[in-house]
Amino acid sequence: MGDHSAKTFEPLWELVGSWKCYFYVTDGWTVYPIFIPDGDQIICKTYMTRVEGENTRLRHYLARLHRKTLCYSKSKEMLAHSVRLLVHYLKFWDVPVPYSANY
Repeated sequence: MGDHSAKTFEPLWELVGSWKCYFYVTDGWTVYPIFIPDGDQIICKTYMTRVEGENTRLRHYLARLHRKTLCYSKSKEMLAHSVRLLVHYLKFWDVPVPYSANY
């Protein structure tokens, strides 16, 4: 969420950079070389098709990602929780439900 500046990308890179990936597939955005070490970036439209496909899948499942609406919280925290829950579901086909002593 934000413009195409290093200031916007930096918080995302702090998260992604901690994953210790072997390489990063990008679309060649001019900010990436500031953060991604030389030789670790692959600029390729073919590989980006897969990434864009995953983004489309997320937007399909989470309406809050493709349009402004009155139906969902606009908080970044709730968006993060929604995306984490969806990714967990898509990976494990299970929705984690906290244990409650009332049941």
